[in-house]
Amino acid sequence: MVKQYKGYLIDLDGTMYKGNEPISEAPDFINRLRTAGKPFLFLTNNSTSSPEDVTEKLVNQFGVEAYVNEIYTSSLATADYLKTLGGQSVYVIGEKGLHEAVARAGFIVDEENPDHVVVGLDRELTYQKCETATLAIQKGASFIATNKDTNLPTERGMVPGAGSLVALIEKATRIKPTFVGKPESIIMNEALKVIGLEKSEVLMVGDNYETDILAGIENEIDTLLVYTGFTKEADLETVIEQPTYSIQTLDEWDVR
Repeated sequence: MVKQYKGYLIDLDGTMYKGNEPISEAPDFINRLRTAGKPFLFLTNNSTSSPEDVTEKLVNQFGVEAYVNEIYTSSLATADYLKTLGGQSVYVIGEKGLHEAVARAGFIVDEENPDHVVVGLDRELTYQKCETATLAIQKGASFIATNKDTNLPTERGMVPGAGSLVALIEKATRIKPTFVGKPESIIMNEALKVIGLEKSEVLMVGDNYETDILAGIENEIDTLLVYTGFTKEADLETVIEQPTYSIQTLDEWDVR
């Protein structure tokens, strides 16, 4: 019997869209959630874009009704987590979304003696940035990473993700970072605070077993795997811990 859920945590790439391609069932799924009065949060490991950018992309490129306050990125989760650690200064390797989130949280940039070093995806990574981060961590700055995704799917193939960049800094410093994004508990706990619900009351919806589904399994949250993106049915044949539910497309899910 399918349980009724008060709210939903929903992945983006592979679930709402696939790269630059729309997923046809996504807009109606969101409309059905709204009609049913179910609160939801778009939960993404993407640290490069601001919530405003993500909203614009969902609405204008993919026809998915979305609002800024419904977007929760790994950058926002990282900024929220930093506030729990104390300190005032950071050195950031990352793009617009991460820089803006950290700044809005009240942190200032310090390249010499920051309290924290934060690493996310940076498609303009340089040796100098890696050098600055490495030296700061060696001096005692905490090492925080937005997410551990080693690769990103593109039309050209699987390109390096934030996790690959983090691995470079980890190798240079011999310090293991604290990861924030899915499947880690940090982003899941922060998302629950934002949506205002308990673990037992929400369903994590996503296409990637390694991030979305494990985020649910490892944090005692029910999961819905949709086969429109990264993980295929054959991938689960050898997996011991299965998702709570799995469907081919979002049209198959009964929102109640």
